[in-house]
Amino acid sequence: MPNPRLAARYAKSLLDLAVERGQLEAVYAEMQLLQRVVRSSRDLATMLRSPVVSADKKQSVMNAILTNQVGELTNAFISLLIQKGREGDLPEITTAFISQYKKHKGIHVVKLTTASPLSEELQKKIVAQVKQSGNLDQIELETTVNPDIIGGFVLQTGDKLIDASIAHELKAIGRQFDKNDFIYKII
Repeated sequence: MPNPRLAARYAKSLLDLAVERGQLEAVYAEMQLLQRVVRSSRDLATMLRSPVVSADKKQSVMNAILTNQVGELTNAFISLLIQKGREGDLPEITTAFISQYKKHKGIHVVKLTTASPLSEELQKKIVAQVKQSGNLDQIELETTVNPDIIGGFVLQTGDKLIDASIAHELKAIGRQFDKNDFIYKII
């Protein structure tokens, strides 16, 4: 069962230690790698969560997967998680670490959903406009294609949401019709 508070604590501890040792960028890259590895292999995620598999076996599997790919600090962190029985929380911890890293660096994540893929040029223009209007320095644009929005876009940054999609407009029109402002009498 996911425990976001626990994941945030472990992630914060690793972030602080990485900053203290001057290894923040390396640990960030390793956490991204770990996140990709765990997400790409359902068997690995299941094995990490399994109470039947021993801690030694989990440690040897992780060592085999990550040999020469992660540094000493990340390796020690994974070993600590396995010793404490928290290896099943690794996906949540990597996500929390990446989120805290971005917050630490002042990187704002902007999620853009469109009905069709956007060109690089248009994405750059959108990033420039969001930087200007939101008074933001660093932006990471995450694009998603969702044909269900029909056209337009949905832009989310932090707790702000701009829904300029055609699907949203059609729903708004539908709600106006549901209000029944105009009642026609059939005679």
